[in-house]
Amino acid sequence: MNSRSRLFIIIVLSLALSGCSGIGRGMVDAFLESEKEDKRKCDIYGKSFDGVNQIIDKAKGVTKLLYVHGVGEHDPGYSTEFMEKLSAELNLNKRESLYKEISLVARDKNKTPLGTLRIHKLMNREDVNRTLLFYELTWSEITRDEKALLAYDNSGEHAFRRAGFNNLLKKFTNDTGPDPLIYLGKSRDTILTSFVQSFCWMGISNWSNIPTKGTHHCVTKNADSFINLKNDEYVFVSHSLGSRISIDGLQHIVSLFEKGVKEGDSERILALHKILKDKEIKMFMLSNQLPMLQLGREDPSVFGEIASYCSKDAAKSDARMFRETSIVAFSDPNDILSYAIAQNFADRYLDSRICPSVTNVFINIAHVNDIFGFGGFANPLTAHVAYDSDDRVVNLIAHGLEGNQNQNNSCKWTELEDGDR
Repeated sequence: MNSRSRLFIIIVLSLALSGCSGIGRGMVDAFLESEKEDKRKCDIYGKSFDGVNQIIDKAKGVTKLLYVHGVGEHDPGYSTEFMEKLSAELNLNKRESLYKEISLVARDKNKTPLGTLRIHKLMNREDVNRTLLFYELTWSEITRDEKALLAYDNSGEHAFRRAGFNNLLKKFTNDTGPDPLIYLGKSRDTILTSFVQSFCWMGISNWSNIPTKGTHHCVTKNADSFINLKNDEYVFVSHSLGSRISIDGLQHIVSLFEKGVKEGDSERILALHKILKDKEIKMFMLSNQLPMLQLGREDPSVFGEIASYCSKDAAKSDARMFRETSIVAFSDPNDILSYAIAQNFADRYLDSRICPSVTNVFINIAHVNDIFGFGGFANPLTAHVAYDSDDRVVNLIAHGLEGNQNQNNSCKWTELEDGDR
């Protein structure tokens, strides 16, 4: 291998790892993903799972899906490609022409901004009962001010001192690197409140009473607020850090329940708990990072007792928060920033009262290629960011494991039996 070839490989690797989609992705894809035959693998370990299609079919009310993004600056509308692909898979061929958009705020005296919740109503022209409310949470507004601390490093005062390519890498690092650190700091509660507020709007509203726009805080005044929650179905789709936020958000709801009971708000809280403890929550995690983001954290207040809360005729079933939190974790083995969830992870590091169960989907998002005899290489950028645009991933989310269609025939499923559930 000559020096020029080595240099090109180094550049390709650097661009791929940097996430500089404007330059790196097109260059890397063109160079590395030239194979016409799709040899990407898909291996699934765990129990079978339903997709959104089956959930819509069984719902007594409306199916509601919340998308939660990961690190980096995001603008409302970031999930449009995924939403449109999912709509096509579900044959939701009709849509309200105008979406609704809520600027979320906290109830504190400063009305702290919590991000933006955008809602679309997706329907089927022939079947009025086939409806999906698609909620998109944009929480990156919360971390924007703190990340501004690094803005000077992107300014001309410092940028001119770097090589152009290295400057692109530094800008990307300054945009994405701080988010996990900020989340582990003082802004964590604010971000979790953003998630809980989104779930609140999903729970208490239907399309007709969702505000069209404006700044709002979701409030549940009494047991009558939960009339929709009882019959509706709830699905969460998240990417990277968004998965940690979603899981923590559900666990945060458990702590809010405990706090409400202690502070005497028992009638409303107990009415909510009575509904939630019989609900199944479906979570699809893309580029899952739960194990890495567990490092350095305190253990949940209740762990290692899933069977005691969640198994059939469990002694503590009345104290569980959900009947089941079904987690389907997608990870590309060549995604250097995602991790499978070990079978003992849920029991040890997730609150037993949310009744978690885990199915791992090991799926090659990026093609594996040989470069100049250097060995197998997969574009780590594609492996990290392209889950929600991958037809096989969208198909699994839409149709589930056993209801999957054309794209998933190549997936190999190994069922794992849990004798305690």
